[in-house]
Amino acid sequence: MKTIKFKYLFIAAAMVSLGSCSEEFVNVTPKGSFLSDNYYANEGQATSALVGVYDPIRKNSGGFENIISMMNAGSDDFYAGGGGSTDGAGIQGFSTHTLTSTNVPGSFWNDHYQGIFRANTLLLKLPDVAMADNLKTRFTAESKALRAIYYFNLVRMFKNVPLLLDPLTATNMYEAEQAAPEAVYAQIEKDLSEAIYGLPTTAPAATESGRLTKGAAQAMLGKVYLYEGKKTEAAAVLAQVNGTPGATNQYGNKLLSNFSDLWVVANKFNTESIIEVSHTSAGNSDWGFWGSGRDEGNSLNVMVGPRSYSRPSSSTAADLPSGWSFNVITQDLYDAIKLDPRFGATVFDLKALKAAGQADYIGGYQDTGYFLNKFLPRKTDVRTGGGAAELNYRQNTYVIRLADTYLMEAEALGSGTRAQALLDAVRARVGLPSVPVTLAAIKNERRMELAGEGHRFFDLVRWGDAASKLSSRGFVAGKDEIFPLPTRELQGTKLKQNPGYN
Repeated sequence: MKTIKFKYLFIAAAMVSLGSCSEEFVNVTPKGSFLSDNYYANEGQATSALVGVYDPIRKNSGGFENIISMMNAGSDDFYAGGGGSTDGAGIQGFSTHTLTSTNVPGSFWNDHYQGIFRANTLLLKLPDVAMADNLKTRFTAESKALRAIYYFNLVRMFKNVPLLLDPLTATNMYEAEQAAPEAVYAQIEKDLSEAIYGLPTTAPAATESGRLTKGAAQAMLGKVYLYEGKKTEAAAVLAQVNGTPGATNQYGNKLLSNFSDLWVVANKFNTESIIEVSHTSAGNSDWGFWGSGRDEGNSLNVMVGPRSYSRPSSSTAADLPSGWSFNVITQDLYDAIKLDPRFGATVFDLKALKAAGQADYIGGYQDTGYFLNKFLPRKTDVRTGGGAAELNYRQNTYVIRLADTYLMEAEALGSGTRAQALLDAVRARVGLPSVPVTLAAIKNERRMELAGEGHRFFDLVRWGDAASKLSSRGFVAGKDEIFPLPTRELQGTKLKQNPGYN
């Protein structure tokens, strides 16, 4: 089972998700597809189904409506950018905290529930599949861990969501009601705790890169505990992931010695990676795939690239293809990080390059001249084969990496020798001296270390800092911490809109 084959097998299933419950979907007869009643007969079919459960994790950086670009836009570190104030109503609305039930991208709801539906279906069918018990145990653990990840994204984004543990049917899909967030978190904890015991400690890089491991489930569980305010539990499980700060942990993870190596496109599944989203340039994705979730490239790359980029032949500036200028960096982040050793890997200062005659570009909406270097496309990575070049970038992205878990454990601990060692390890990697461990120091370190990776907005909400940091962007406390439910999810269902939204 080759890596790309596992990740990119397409599962031609007619699966109804909660986010696809309009009448026309109910009445269409599937053609050229399979039905769950006569599928899942053997290991091969179960493997294809498991690939389908994994597929929505690409939401991190795949498609125009991806988690990283969306969450960056709603933070104090980035503007939406793009071609104008109407270029992507959802990302623009979140950047100014003017989301409504009609402009919130429905895929943030739909795609996650599609993954949950697929996980629920596979979990239901696995006991009767003709395959080895040890494989059933692993597939079950992977499905539960993925279901937990999708629910974690949903409860952070929307808070009040249905908790579905069985596949919806055409007869009951309109009857689903929202669960208390505490119940959703309890199920996430349960799924991850059970998954930990069924997952392998490692996944062979040559054949199974991208599959979840025991350490991945522990890292996600620690993050979930932290968001719930269960700091003692978070610190305990994250310590199992982190091991001795700065050293190799029990699963072979270790901080890369060079921070900038994290963003080398070919450096996939490196020792710092814990949960990583795979992308490929070999998917031949074209514009007919756009918006359907079938494109397998990294869309974030082209989104954050500068528009109409060019450089003189004598220039030493990076050789970039043109992009769409989303997620331009704010002056506030630029000023905060400009003296930090991570500046160069994080910020592409095109403003300075243009002033020096080293490069040129056309400024997009909300242009500052500062671009997100971690994910900038490079000419060497432009797809030259079939499909649209813009949709076939191959850079992977991290959902969780080791520096993140170090800082989460330090936050959970709050103080003490171990918290100090964890903070010191992250700083020492980039040549920074020790500073006394405080919550303020940890907050600053997360901002510098993880800038542009989609964590900042959720961090601000978790810390209770969103209102003060985002008031100038229109943020309203008690409302804008979460998204409104999309209008289509309210029509003909028992779901209720989140407070403060019409």
